Amino acid sequence: MTKTVILGVIGSDAHVVGITILEQALSAAGFDVKNLGVQTSQEEFVEAASAHDAEAVLVSSLYGHAEQDCQGFHERILEVDLDVLTYIGGNLAVGQDDFEETRAKFRKLGFDRVFDSETDPEDAIAALRADLDVRPPEEERDERHTVSA
Repeated sequence: MTKTVILGVIGSDAHVVGITILEQALSAAGFDVKNLGVQTSQEEFVEAASAHDAEAVLVSSLYGHAEQDCQGFHERILEVDLDVLTYIGGNLAVGQDDFEETRAKFRKLGFDRVFDSETDPEDAIAALRADLDVRPPEEERDERHTVSA
């Protein structure tokens, strides 16, 4: 069964290249991707996740103000009783020196996984597959075509 993920850039951020690459990689990996584009509000993420019965919400932010943009995000998710994984990635803090501190902040805000801007899309996809217990499409194909003796 295809898993649906919501993807977008939160707040006033207009950086589109990263989510375009991620959208293509996720689609190629067999996910049904709903790309909300740039300058996406918390409400738009929550509404899209609810409307598409998504399994995950992937938030991107590259302009360094993600902490402000994400305040209250998980409370909104809980208000509408959504059961979704939440990931965030990018350049999440201005002058970010120690990413582990940044990761801890966003985990405290409720995100299941936090990635820096150097993360390879394949690493994020592997984490998503593991968290959703989804096998890569080629493994599913191989299993269907295995002949039992």
